[in-house]
Amino acid sequence: MSILTATATANANIALIKYWGNRDDLLRLPSNGSISMNLDGLFARTRVAFQSSLSQDLLILNGKKETGKALTRMVSFLDLVRCQANTDLNALVNSENSFPTGAGLASSAAAFAALSLAATHALGLELDEGELSRLARRGSGSACRSIPGGFVEWLPGVDDRSSFAISIAPPEHWDLVDCIAIVEPQPKTTDSTEGHHLADTSPLQSARLADTPRRLDICRQAILKRDFDALSAITELDSNLMHAVMMTSSPPLFYWQPSSLHLLKEIQDWRQHGLPVCYSLDAGPNVHVLSHGDAAAQVKDRLEKFPGVLQVLTAKPGGPAHLK
Repeated sequence: MSILTATATANANIALIKYWGNRDDLLRLPSNGSISMNLDGLFARTRVAFQSSLSQDLLILNGKKETGKALTRMVSFLDLVRCQANTDLNALVNSENSFPTGAGLASSAAAFAALSLAATHALGLELDEGELSRLARRGSGSACRSIPGGFVEWLPGVDDRSSFAISIAPPEHWDLVDCIAIVEPQPKTTDSTEGHHLADTSPLQSARLADTPRRLDICRQAILKRDFDALSAITELDSNLMHAVMMTSSPPLFYWQPSSLHLLKEIQDWRQHGLPVCYSLDAGPNVHVLSHGDAAAQVKDRLEKFPGVLQVLTAKPGGPAHLK
């Protein structure tokens, strides 16, 4: 029996300038570029074992055998890898997340970034970071941002070859901490893939896209200059814009919970009273609260006492996807 195996780990990421909507759903070419921060300690660890004895691909996610949509999505992705490696071997994929899955915390980004690295390494493919990022994008758009380390920009490109992510600053560039307030740990009813399909039904999406280059430049410069005030303003604006598009899509998507909105208002009040803090929400109800490292303990304490917050996860800027 032939077994080809590898294990890889990749971090989740929080988008500061959001990806929402595709120009090409099959290739997952985004409607706009985006900027994110990898989250150290919030990771997916994935072991891939290609075996000649397997009659089909198998997926074990967090100890549970998966079928249906999750398995189909993984098989389609592995077919891309098999095509590059010129093999028809099936695989057993065992993946575990260190944080809630499907709750708007970029679990698919971490999972497909880890799967990309593990699967290609197991089959002997030698891909550079850009090629690996391009491949991860095909599984989950934001997964391309979990391949490089630190603060990352996804270049939207014009085709498959030109759409990938690059690091614009290493993890140690800026002492930021993301305190993630979990208000709903269960998987969301509408996943991001479905949500992307609805983006263009919103009358606000075209205005959001037209302004994205400006927001990208402000965010990029704020990171490079370590300007927290500028980062706060543009991060919150961009998050609000994406959720406005979601809420005005057809049908509308309401990811926020009442406790999410209450927390957003509270965070603005904290900042007005001198605490360096800002918020961002991906496609889910849980609130990412960014702060300076020296303020993180105070932010975490306040969040843990806030009504409706079930748990607080913390993460500093994280490194690139890597083999175990």
